Amino acid sequence: MADKPSVLFVCVHNAGRSQMAAAWLTHLAGDRVEVRSAGSNPGDRVNPAVVEAMAEVGIDISAETPKILTVDAVRESDVCITMGCGDTCPVFPGKRYLDWKLEDPAGQGVEAVRPIRDEIKTLVEGLIAEIAPAKPEATA
Repeated sequence: MADKPSVLFVCVHNAGRSQMAAAWLTHLAGDRVEVRSAGSNPGDRVNPAVVEAMAEVGIDISAETPKILTVDAVRESDVCITMGCGDTCPVFPGKRYLDWKLEDPAGQGVEAVRPIRDEIKTLVEGLIAEIAPAKPEATA
């Protein structure tokens, strides 16, 4: 893994779970990690309930748009995390693949999205601790 690890989050529509995971990783890890998200069959827009749930925790993803999963995105990532997209993600030797089993927020209201959002945050925090832990502050 390079000095700055890269993570790709993939779900079917890139409109819910993968958008929340990318936003959490960007928010919590800052510039210590390169973050991408994509979908095997991207939707037209990010799920409004997902946008609202993330706004409740101070993260604005209203300008995000679903993106198509490309072979290059996988090739350029150190870790590829799938969320219900099955076998559509290309596999390259030397890459780390994880599959997070998460409920799909599609068609659900913000009340149903909140627990998914919170579960993703917990998973992202564990990922950060593993691939990009905070460096100890230098002592004077």
